[in-house]
Amino acid sequence: MSHLAPLISDLALILICAGITTLVFKKLKQPLVLGYIVAGFLCSPHFQFTPSVTDEVNMQVWSEIGVIFLLFALGLDFSFKKMLKAGSSAVIAACTIIFCMIMIGMFVGWMFGWKHMDCLFLGGMLAMSSTTIIYKAFDDMGLRQQRFAGIVLSILVLEDILAIVLMVMLSTLALSKNFEGGEMAYSIVKLAFFLILWFVVGIYLIPLFLRKVRRLMSRETLLIVSLALCFGMVVLAAQVGFSPAFGAFVMGSILAETVDSEQIEHLVTPVKDLFGAIFFVSVGMMVDPAMIVEYIGPIVVIVLAILVGQAVFGTGGVLLSGQPLKIAVQCGFSLTQIGEFAFIIASLGVSLNVTSHFLYPIVVAVSVITTFLTPYMIRLSGPAYRFIDAHLPRFWKELLQRYSTGTSTVNHQNNWHKLLTAILRIVLVYSVLSVAVMVLSFNLFLPLFVAAAGEFWGNVAGAVVTIALISPFLRAMIMKKNHSVEFKALWADSRYNHAPLISVILLRIVLGIGFIVYIVEHLFQTSTALVVGIALVLILLMIFSRFLKKQSIGLERTFVQNLRSKDVRKVYLGERQPEYAGRLLDRDLHLSDFHIPSDSLWSGKTLKELDLGKKYGVHVASIVRGTHRLNIPGGDCRIFPGDMLQVIGTDEQLSVFASHADEVAGYYSDDDFVKREMYLKQFVIVSGSPFLGKTIRESGIRNKYHCLVVGIELRSEDSLHKPDVNLPLSEGDIVWVVGEKDDLKKLFVTNEPLILEKEENYEE
Repeated sequence: MSHLAPLISDLALILICAGITTLVFKKLKQPLVLGYIVAGFLCSPHFQFTPSVTDEVNMQVWSEIGVIFLLFALGLDFSFKKMLKAGSSAVIAACTIIFCMIMIGMFVGWMFGWKHMDCLFLGGMLAMSSTTIIYKAFDDMGLRQQRFAGIVLSILVLEDILAIVLMVMLSTLALSKNFEGGEMAYSIVKLAFFLILWFVVGIYLIPLFLRKVRRLMSRETLLIVSLALCFGMVVLAAQVGFSPAFGAFVMGSILAETVDSEQIEHLVTPVKDLFGAIFFVSVGMMVDPAMIVEYIGPIVVIVLAILVGQAVFGTGGVLLSGQPLKIAVQCGFSLTQIGEFAFIIASLGVSLNVTSHFLYPIVVAVSVITTFLTPYMIRLSGPAYRFIDAHLPRFWKELLQRYSTGTSTVNHQNNWHKLLTAILRIVLVYSVLSVAVMVLSFNLFLPLFVAAAGEFWGNVAGAVVTIALISPFLRAMIMKKNHSVEFKALWADSRYNHAPLISVILLRIVLGIGFIVYIVEHLFQTSTALVVGIALVLILLMIFSRFLKKQSIGLERTFVQNLRSKDVRKVYLGERQPEYAGRLLDRDLHLSDFHIPSDSLWSGKTLKELDLGKKYGVHVASIVRGTHRLNIPGGDCRIFPGDMLQVIGTDEQLSVFASHADEVAGYYSDDDFVKREMYLKQFVIVSGSPFLGKTIRESGIRNKYHCLVVGIELRSEDSLHKPDVNLPLSEGDIVWVVGEKDDLKKLFVTNEPLILEKEENYEE
């Protein structure tokens, strides 16, 4: 009998338990996450009535892989553009909730006398609401379309990205074992540096790579390449001191901006579901009933802290963001639970060996309780709002109403704000790229040059290569936005703006000189004045170099094109309206999509024949046909079933057009179906037949009478032959034809004596 490895037997036990419990929880309409936790408890040593997992170390490794896949999938569903579109309202609310809940968690831990790391990690666990549980609750209760639900989902998006940042910060604090401000500032700068570097380089290189190899990509190879990129970033993140989960999230967010993101997400989902299930099962394996009984007091207190804290500070955060009181109360009461990120943060504390053994089971118990209470808390938001509204003083009501109305308006940004924000973004991005190139050059190219040419000439070659590589970045950092609309407007607006504008340019020049001075002084011991002079000359050469100008413009154009490629593809396929559609609103014009049904009477007609502009006053801007798009179609362009017309017009014109478009959908009565019935008939070629001596092609049976010759019985043979369109018809041949009743009648009107009595009904 062959020996079965413990890993395989443990995996079999886990999947069997998970399969059974998830079916039960699906039947009970409960979140599957809870089913996985119960499955983990059933196959753990703490439950004596079922077999237990024998090798918990291997299960821990599998659960870490599960975290990687969960964060990678989360990144695929996330994008930085989506975060920017969430708006200031969601940003203010999310930051307020996270800060206040961290403080509450730390206070609760301090109240029970727990150590500092336990308090800090508890605060992080309490700060994140469960995206999965809230999504399911909204679906089950039919609330996804309500306004407050959209705000809650925006807050959850931001909480997810802030949870990644929080994990990095907690890892840093756990490893440094102190709370020094300098260490914290260094960690934040390091996080921002690598986040910008990976995002910019990833958006530039990865879409180019996928575009080059797209013809070689099958579903299998795309999955393997995506996972290779994911785990490559996991290793890279671990090498520079971040958690592996952070690297997986970053790569997922980069791939989310590519045109292949939806297909990658579809391919990765089964793998994520498998390893994610193993992770949540491993969470359940750590549930110790004895420990839960021992710490029932802290569990109850933490549950109350979440319910009250999220309800109060969630409502307050949404109010602070400018939303009305009713919306704020509904949002606050919807966020009263913890979920998957609490488990991930708890597992982080366990893996770093900085949290106490009791914290994990407590968090699991709290998550289970708050999950079951979520629907009731959402329903409670209505009575809570009515109670608050009834007892709130009139002064506060008016104040909240003015505040919510005032913050919902968008302030006009002046040119100075736009210009300085853009310049700050440019300087930050290109400085990060320059520093990254310098570090790469000093650690990779310089040792090779020194080994090949000696120290002096190797340093010279290293300096030349490094400066050459960063020169497009330095030129862009200095020159971009110097000819922008905002710059020109400020220059022409007042002569007092000239000095500040020139100062901004000079500051960027000084920054560029600083980069070159650092490179030269790092490699050579020479006079500072000489180095500054060399740097100034090089910067001037960069500024006036047309080659570098083309290089920097080309790099940025490729980056922007890659960043917009997903949105452009959606617009091309008609899945999203083009940008100009929003500008039409200023002229009371709209762009609407109209699908041509398969039975439309417009099918097969040209735009000239339909004459939509004259009849309805609308104009067809584009026709989307499958994966093809025809912009500004001409009058000779035909409409086909399944086409999507993108039509421009006013509300009234589009309304009239839509009503007529529905009316021209094909309508068939019972008489129409009868008329379309097909019949099979036969006739004999006799001496007086007009078809005698003619071929089937020459007879006109198909073109003139709209009938089809399906067979011929030759006079010399008794069998039915496939018709040959070039074979002349002879006397005595029997011709079998198929056609509609009226067409057959026309065919036989002049040949009525030739029709045989035998006929057979035939339906198409």
